[in-house]
Amino acid sequence: MKLKLIACEVLYREICLAVARSPETVDVEFLPKGLHDMGGKLMSAKLQEAVHRVPAHQYEAILLGYGLCGNGLEGIEACHTPIVAPRMHDCIGLLMGGRQRYESYFKDHAGTYYRSTGWIERGVDLQQLVPFHSGTSTNLAELVEKYGDDNGRYLYEQFTSFQSHYRRLTFIETGVECDDRYEKQARQEAESKGWTFEKLKGDLGLIQRLVNRDWNNDDFLVLCPGQRIVPQYDDTIIRADSIGPVTAQE
Repeated sequence: MKLKLIACEVLYREICLAVARSPETVDVEFLPKGLHDMGGKLMSAKLQEAVHRVPAHQYEAILLGYGLCGNGLEGIEACHTPIVAPRMHDCIGLLMGGRQRYESYFKDHAGTYYRSTGWIERGVDLQQLVPFHSGTSTNLAELVEKYGDDNGRYLYEQFTSFQSHYRRLTFIETGVECDDRYEKQARQEAESKGWTFEKLKGDLGLIQRLVNRDWNNDDFLVLCPGQRIVPQYDDTIIRADSIGPVTAQE
């Protein structure tokens, strides 16, 4: 039986490399970058749609190339096929190789914004998917023109205020880089914002184990059909909960 992987395109290069090295047969579907910027409920709905598109009885499991991502995995249901999800807050932990390393780095480097090859080549705007979802621009002049001065400026502040919380930009080097163009771009971005720049070596071990069907309970949650993902506010991050009787979808 094959595996089906549904993943964020931010991880495109890393996942393609891991799949190429996997002994398993893995079919991959990438969803647009920034899906989590639509909000947890909308992200969950889009992911559930992708899960429902997977045919019954064709795959041994559906893999999710996502972290919890602002509760974007909350409520995802396994219908006819088991679902496997990393126990991770977001994709930065996937690029770092695990939540322990991510949490340790986060603790020692507060106010850090992250970049990787995928984050840059797939578009760096935080609200990348807002225009896709609602036709909303993140340009101040366009927002003012469309929504009026007060509303336009308010929306612009909401879209851009995240930057005030950061003082450091860390580029995660995962080994899939063809050259140093994205590192240079990340360094220039840090300089333009007056942030400290740092390069950190990534670790694709967790992604590799996901596609290798190496799912230990510490790092992965396995949902059986009839279960859904529920956020867990401790080190486990997510847990399985029953959704009651489920009718398999053909």
